[in-house]
This record gives sequence, C-alpha cells and structure tokens, in this order.
Amino acid sequence: MHHTFFQFGSNQWSLFIDAFTFLLLWGAARALEWAWLRPRRLERELRKQGLHGTVYRVLATDLRENIRLNKEACSMSMPLSHDIVPRVSPLLHRTIKEFGKQSFTWFGPNPILTVMDPELVREILSNKFGHFEKLKGGLMSRLLANGLLSHDGERWAKHRRILNPAFHVEKLKVLTH
Repeated sequence: MHHTFFQFGSNQWSLFIDAFTFLLLWGAARALEWAWLRPRRLERELRKQGLHGTVYRVLATDLRENIRLNKEACSMSMPLSHDIVPRVSPLLHRTIKEFGKQSFTWFGPNPILTVMDPELVREILSNKFGHFEKLKGGLMSRLLANGLLSHDGERWAKHRRILNPAFHVEKLKVLTH
C-alpha cells in the first residue's frame, strides 16, 4: 500500500485556498495599517504636542491640493517683490498662514512637518536623540543629486569639511556686493 503526503483532490486545493486567503488577509491588514491606522496615530500624536495642520484623508491627500495650488500660482503673473514663497511653494505658504510656523501637511500617509523657528530647527538637526532621518530618494535622485544633503555619517562629515570654507562670512560678503 502506497501513501502519499499530498493527494490530488480537495485537500490540495483546500490548502492552496487557505494559503491564498491568509496572504490576502495579511496584505489587507498591512494596507489598513499603512493607509489608515498609522497616519491617524501620527496625527493624534502631532496634535497632542500642540501642532496644527491639515486633516489626514486616505485618498484626498495634500498632494492633490499641492498640484492644484502650483498650477494656480503658475497661471498668475508674479509680482515684483522678494516674496516668492507664494509662487514657488504655495502649499507651504498657505499652511503657514493657516496653521502657523510649526505645522504639518500630508503627503500620502506621511506627515510633513514645517518648522520655521531657527532654534527648533537647530535642535532637530543636531540629531541628539537619533530621531531625525533624511528622506531616502529613489535611484534617479541618488544619481542626479549626490551632494551634502543626500549623505549621512562619514560621507556627510567629509563633504561638510570640504564645503565649510566656502561659507565664511568674508567670502559671503564678497558675493553680496
């Protein structure tokens, strides 16, 4: 008598359907966490810390609003002034006017914090607690923008040492006159 572990028939299809159902439910749970639960937790924490910003919406994020505002800004003539923020970054301009200099907007499920206080910016960028991470760009951005802003660790320190002499006050004064 010959027994096989898997017999072709209902048991094999049942195992396949169970595995497929598990993967489908696991994927749905991860998508729910990514698109709704995590952003809502982040929004609650940001508001608890006293920050104000746009409300998170799953499909209607601030990306669409940013595109609309950019098109609107480009369609109007630019005034002759040094106030270019409404033209080059209208969403940032509107967010600061509406919610203040420490606020947030949403790009997909990720909050984008706006911090305009120089002391807070210095504290954030000092990275004392290891919480500030630079955004990692895709392959094209790594190929096209391979500078100080895209480096971390030793590469950042090396490039910073190379660039630092160019930003002495005397050299900057020469550029402005």
